[in-house]
Amino acid sequence: MPTAIAVTSADLVLPPTDHQTPTAALFPPPDAQPLDAAVADAQVLVEQHGHLLVLYPSSLLAAHERRLHTVRSLLESDRIALLKSDLPPLGLAVLVRQLRQLSVCDVSPGVLASAARLLSHYVYAGALLHSVARLDRLPVDLGSHARSWMPGAQFAVLANPTPRLVRIGGADAELPGPQFATSLLVARGQSTATWVTDALAPAWRVGEVAEAGPPESSPGWWGTPKLVEFAAYLPDLSMLYRLVASVRREVCSWCGADLIGDRCGFCAAPVPGAAEEDPRRTPAPAASGARLVPAPGRRALTRGVRQGPG
Repeated sequence: MPTAIAVTSADLVLPPTDHQTPTAALFPPPDAQPLDAAVADAQVLVEQHGHLLVLYPSSLLAAHERRLHTVRSLLESDRIALLKSDLPPLGLAVLVRQLRQLSVCDVSPGVLASAARLLSHYVYAGALLHSVARLDRLPVDLGSHARSWMPGAQFAVLANPTPRLVRIGGADAELPGPQFATSLLVARGQSTATWVTDALAPAWRVGEVAEAGPPESSPGWWGTPKLVEFAAYLPDLSMLYRLVASVRREVCSWCGADLIGDRCGFCAAPVPGAAEEDPRRTPAPAASGARLVPAPGRRALTRGVRQGPG
């Protein structure tokens, strides 16, 4: 059975891109699910799948986050990983889908859990906003705050991997894009602006543009409902697999799980003497503008790939 993936809100579960990608379980907030039901659900997932990865945003309410830690503590299980992410809602939903795709490949639970940090560096997540007056998750200068009150003002904001804010129509109205082939997912809030599809997508030379429903948490994360959220990502499963497989594997000295990078995804123990894994040192996924080749079947993904410590 594939490693179970769970989230804290239904809007983090994007439709699968094929018939083999499993869905994700849901752990709703405490006021929507009794504690005993949450514990029972987690226990069933661990028993059926062996391991459980729960992804949630750093903006999650404190009570909801405490619930997740309480469930893991009550089960006294070292097979539940709680993975907090700073990605905005649509970017996190993309990351969740990528991990769901990888969960049915021959990727160990420990490597899959620590791969969340690696793959997040390859998600270019941002939004077009009509105001940045209430944007408090990214640095905003006083000039941008002032221009937010001007009629018709629009701002392009990149939250990940490197924060950047520019005013649409200004001399520097460009966002640094990925240097590898990507697809672009767009979620429209209360905005009819077309800059993302008309200007950003061609500038980033994305292979495909698709639309998704706007995440419910996006207005709160970005500080305004008048937005168009976007996320550029690696769409090819075989490329995701090779990217994860290219990083040296370690064994956690605390819980024994396999991992990549410098920290275990299950117990958060650091790798002794290891510097933080810099995903930019791994081979580039593909040249910008390269043609996207459909991912092969799951069984074909493991051929010719050496398993075990790099």
